[in-house]
Amino acid sequence: LGTASVAALTTDQVVALETRDVAALLTAQVAALTTDQAAALTTDHVVALSTAQVAALTTASVAALTTDQVAALETRDLVAMSTAQVEALTTDQVVSLTTGQVQSLTTSQVAALGTSQVAAMQTQDIVALTTAQVAALASDTIAALTTDQIVALETRDLVALSTTQLQGVTTDQIAALGTQQVAALTTGQVEALTTDQIAAFTTDQIAHLALGSPVVLDLNGDGELSRSVADGVSF
Repeated sequence: LGTASVAALTTDQVVALETRDVAALLTAQVAALTTDQAAALTTDHVVALSTAQVAALTTASVAALTTDQVAALETRDLVAMSTAQVEALTTDQVVSLTTGQVQSLTTSQVAALGTSQVAAMQTQDIVALTTAQVAALASDTIAALTTDQIVALETRDLVALSTTQLQGVTTDQIAALGTQQVAALTTGQVEALTTDQIAAFTTDQIAHLALGSPVVLDLNGDGELSRSVADGVSF
C-alpha cells in the first residue's frame, strides 16, 4: 500500500489489521498514519511495532495515543522516541507510564520533559528516577515539582542536583524537605542556597543542616559567620 492508501484506511480497517501486518508497515507508512488511525491501533499492534516504526510516528500521532497504548510501549521502543516525540506526550500519557518505562528514559528525553509533564508524574515514578535522570532535569522543571514529589526524591538523587538546579528550588519545596534530605545536602549545595531559601528552612531542618553539613553560614544575617543553630539564629 502507498502512503496515501494507508492514510485512507478507516479506523475499523486499522483495528482489523493483524499484528504481523502492522509489524510489516514501512516507516513511511507509519508516518502517514492519521491521529485517528494511530489512536485506533490495539495494544497488541503497539507491542508489535518496531523501534524504527515508533520513531517514525509523527508528534501529532504520539499525542493522540491512548494511555493504554502508551503503557503498552516496550521500553526499547520508548527509548527510541525522539525528544520532540517525548515533548508531545500529554500529561495523562505521562501519568500512564509504568515505573519501568520512566526508568528507561534517556537523560536527553528526561531533559526534554516540560514542567507540566514532570509535575504530572506519580510519586513512585519520581522515586524510580535514577540520579542521572534527576541531574538531567531542567531547573524550571525542578521548580515545578510538587511538594509531594520533592519529598519523594531519594537523598542520593537530591545530592546529584547541581547548584544551579538547587537554586531553582522554591521556598515551599525547601520547607517540605525531610530532615534526612536536608542532612544529605553537600557543602557546595548548602553554600549555593539563596538567602530566601535559607530563611525557608524550619528550625528542625536547620538543626539537621548544621549536623549533617559542616558549613559556615551567616544564618541570621548579622554579618557574623554562624557555625551552629546556637549562634543566634531566631525565627
